[in-house]
Amino acid sequence: MATSSTLFTGASRYASDFQNLITRAVAIASLPLNQLQSVKSNLEAESSALSKLQDSFESLQSAIEGLSSAMGTSGYTTAVSNGAVLSASVSSGVTPGIWSVEVTSLGAWTSTMSKDGLSQVSDPSSENISSASSFTLSVNGVETEITPDGNTLNDLVEAINEADAGVEATIVNVGSSSSPDYRLAVRSTSLAEVSIQLNDGSEDLLETLAVGSPATYKLNGMATEIESDSRTLTLAPGLTVTLLGTSDPGVATTITVSRSTTALSNALSALVTAYNAVVDALDAHRGKDAGALAGQSILQALTNSLRKLTAYESSMGKVRSLTDLGLVFDDKGKLSLDTTVFRSAVSEGTQAVTDFLGDSSESGFLKWATDVLDSLLDSTDGLLTSSLNSLKDEIKAQDERIEAEQDRIDRIQQDLLARMAAADALIASLEQQALYMNNLFEAMRLAARMYAW
Repeated sequence: MATSSTLFTGASRYASDFQNLITRAVAIASLPLNQLQSVKSNLEAESSALSKLQDSFESLQSAIEGLSSAMGTSGYTTAVSNGAVLSASVSSGVTPGIWSVEVTSLGAWTSTMSKDGLSQVSDPSSENISSASSFTLSVNGVETEITPDGNTLNDLVEAINEADAGVEATIVNVGSSSSPDYRLAVRSTSLAEVSIQLNDGSEDLLETLAVGSPATYKLNGMATEIESDSRTLTLAPGLTVTLLGTSDPGVATTITVSRSTTALSNALSALVTAYNAVVDALDAHRGKDAGALAGQSILQALTNSLRKLTAYESSMGKVRSLTDLGLVFDDKGKLSLDTTVFRSAVSEGTQAVTDFLGDSSESGFLKWATDVLDSLLDSTDGLLTSSLNSLKDEIKAQDERIEAEQDRIDRIQQDLLARMAAADALIASLEQQALYMNNLFEAMRLAARMYAW
């Protein structure tokens, strides 16, 4: 907040002197204010520098999360030898492996449609196949009361689907475009022989068009067929397969799930980049051209946390440290990825790497790194978060001090202006009186001279 400046305009010949006096007095009174503003500028510079460091550590945290993701389902590749027969996807809990599936039948849904001879519907939004207001849906003997909101075919279809009774209803046109004949079609949601009836109180409105059957397949060379009431199968924990077509007799489709070393390598490279960015951000506040945080204890605390993050070691397995993964330090404390060492670490499979990295919520390097970064970035009590909040509080308090000091200076200035204005007015009045007396004496002198002649 700047000191206000008021131009003193007086009537006496000493007005400029009064202005200089006020200016010097206010400048002297403003010295404490200047010091307060300087302190605030330093605090703001520290806050800005700390925010940039926080951004760097958050990027490192994102890189750790990316490494965790690479160790999750996104780090797996799934290969299917015949995409016309089936598709496969992975989710949490999957493990690398190979499965073979011979699809012998895709199965079928039981399909029904409203009978001939019912009320013909040319507009399903205003007409229905029955005038009844309620219906009884029976699926394999299990009855469900169906009460549509209105007496239209659209309302009936909506009510059946909302009942969630193991069937799904649609509308089909068995007539022509010019003379439509809309029918109710109901089919089972499972691949099986299912009894489906819809009674309006006087008769069953449906006729069976096709009797369903289960999908069948052979797994990993088994001679016995496995039946399924769905074309979506869970072959193993985290491995879901969707049947798309039947196999040629005796020919199985192979599904291969493996860990992607490319995804892992990319994640480690991203970690290296983020880590080195933090090192650079910390180094910017050291040395000859040190930044706003030079000499601050938080710099050493952050440096120690960074060292702690990379110091993790496992007590077992082929991969026991980041160095075993190919992450090496140079003489400036920066990381790089040695691809030769990395390829050697994963050459016999990725299980050793998986064991070392672990999981961000349970164990291993990922858990270790997550905890270290949480201690810095936690929104409640993280070191960086707390330090930034403390600086914000200091800046706010400094603003209040500056405002109070500015008010004091303004009062001094206004008081000086009032005093100088009064003094100037008095002097101006005396100057006017002196001028009047001088003029009077001059007039008397001239008059005396005239009479003397």
